[in-house]
This record gives sequence, C-alpha cells and structure tokens, in this order.
Amino acid sequence: MQGGVETHVRNLATELDRLGITVGVFVRTPYAARGQKLPGTQVRIIRVWAPQLVAAEALLHTLLCILYAAIMRPRLIHIHAVGPSLMVPVARLLGLRVVTTHHGEDYRREKWGKVARRLLKMGEVCQARFSHRTLCVSRSLSAALTSQYRREFSYVPNGVRLPKALAPTAVLQELQLRPQAYVLTVSRIVPEKRHLDLIAAWSRLQGDGMTLVIAGLPDLMSERYGRSVRDAAAATRNVVLAGFRSGAELKALYENAALFVLPSSHEGLPIALLEAMAHGCPVLVSDLPAHRDLKLGPQNYHPVGDVDDLAAKIGEHLSRTPTSPPCWESMLRPFRWTTIAAKTLAAYRDVAPAIGCEASTFPDPAEAPAAE
Repeated sequence: MQGGVETHVRNLATELDRLGITVGVFVRTPYAARGQKLPGTQVRIIRVWAPQLVAAEALLHTLLCILYAAIMRPRLIHIHAVGPSLMVPVARLLGLRVVTTHHGEDYRREKWGKVARRLLKMGEVCQARFSHRTLCVSRSLSAALTSQYRREFSYVPNGVRLPKALAPTAVLQELQLRPQAYVLTVSRIVPEKRHLDLIAAWSRLQGDGMTLVIAGLPDLMSERYGRSVRDAAAATRNVVLAGFRSGAELKALYENAALFVLPSSHEGLPIALLEAMAHGCPVLVSDLPAHRDLKLGPQNYHPVGDVDDLAAKIGEHLSRTPTSPPCWESMLRPFRWTTIAAKTLAAYRDVAPAIGCEASTFPDPAEAPAAE
C-alpha cells in the first residue's frame, strides 16, 4: 500500500481490533486473497467486486459495499475520503449509521478534470450534510470546513508508529546509496506532489556525492506525469527512482537520509512526513496549512512552486555541519495510533452507543458458493 488513506485504515483497524471492536475492511477483489485478515488481528478483509474503470471504480465499489452492509447491518460504517462519500446519502436512505473522514481536498488535485472536481466537491458536501459524524485529518482544514458548512468536522489526525531497532536491509546497497549522502522524498508520483519542482531544484545544486531519491509509483490516472518524472530524472545528475518501497526497506531509507523533502501543492496530513520525523530525519516541506499545523521552524518550509527557494533551502540543509538527528518525539505524541483509535471510537459511540458490546461477523461475499 502506498496511499495515505490505505495506511490510515490499516493502522486504525488494527488499533480498534485491540480495543475489542469487531472490524471489517472492504477492499476490491483483485487486491486481497480470500479469507485474509490483517496480520496479528481479527480484522476481516471483505472482498467486493468492482468494475475496473479508472474514473468510476472507487465510486461503484463504495455503492456495492454499502448495499452489502445494508444486508449485514453492522453497528456503523466508516467511509474514508470525499470521493466515496458521494454514496453517504444512499447509506442513510438504507438506514445505516455513517461516520466519514475527510482526508484532504481531493478536488484540488491537478490530475482531475472539471467534472471529477465537481463530483469530489459534492462528496465533501455529502459528508457535511448526511453523515452522522465527520472527522478530518488536518487541524486547519477541519476549522475551515466547520466554519464553511456550520457542521463540526472533528480533528482526528493521521498517525505514525515510533520505529523500533532496524533489521539490516540491502536497499542502500541495491540503490548504491551511502548513509547521510542522499535526499529523500516518498509519495505517489502524481502532479500535486511536485516531483518536477524537486528535480528542477536539484539540478541547480552542486551537491558533490549527494543523490536525490524518489520513492513511489504513479497511479493509473498519472501515467503521463510519471513519464515526465522519469524523463526529468534521467536528464538530471544523481537522481534515483527507487520505485515503491515499504516495510524495512522504507524504514532504512528514512533512517539514513540526510533530508526528507515534500514540496506538495496539496496535502491532508501526509503520513510520509510523520514517518520521516519519527525516524529522526530533518525535513523540508511546502508551506501548506496542513504542514504549518506541525509548527516546524521557518527553515523547514518553502513556498509552494518556488523552485529557487526550494533549491536554496535544500542547499542550506545539506551545507550544515552534521550533528545529532532532530528529536521530534514530543511533537509526534498526538499522532500515536492508540490515541487516534481512542478518539475515533469515541466518535463511533457518539453515533452508535452500543458499538463493541456485541460481536458480529462479516462473511466475504466473494466466498459464497457459485450459482449453478
């Protein structure tokens, strides 16, 4: 999984399971085997078919999941992101109790056309008007949405797990990297992450022996942008495209980076940034409200789209005499998944007071006997 929403759901479901809540997570059939559970938990992965249509897959899948939930009657359903939230009115019509989470203004993403942006904006409206409770991962965005819709968007952020001791990994050797001799960015390769700005800034630096590492892959809607990033990387000295990395490999990349950079033009609250900080990595991010909510120092921010300032700030970070890594632990305390799960469960019980009091099961519709 390389998406922030997927990571959020995985960690939230794991913590809710530890709190004794019966949880089922809906996924599309190609992405999980039958009978699968989240490792170390009783969280059931519920596979529901969806047509493989790039623009409509998520929306149609959400509709099918809601119809399935209408039959199984769980205490509550939790819909993540504004796109799937277009189906909240359907869930309410079917008598389901609904909590939604706003993960960011997806209608501002550069990959979407006018029609898609309007639909995504309508998803936000559906969250505000039809869900029983609305949560938001960004403090500044939750305040803005609460004011705009006159309906509370409760602030419940993304989270991070503090790292344990790392096992040896060969990823640095594979990518021909030396510890503290590379700058790292981790994200999907999509336009709003501004990889081209970062590569352009990197081309203006004279960082002898330093490498820019870009970890991530394009999604299906961003293949053209992905080709542009590959071409720019190939034409620029000391740029490595590391592809999708997870687990110990990703942790090793964070642990040994001289600097983590995220020059995005749009974010909710990026988990990659929290993970970099949890590994003691110095960070440089764009001056979005969601980033400024963390209250980092002025040297940690640069204006969105300002390639000259981005290059200058990277150069300043790399020119400093290496000292002990920054300690972000106290700043990251509110972002522990145990705290986030407790806040989310409180929201659930506000909507469905008896939640967790009775066990329930979620059979997998994909495992039903085939009709003869």
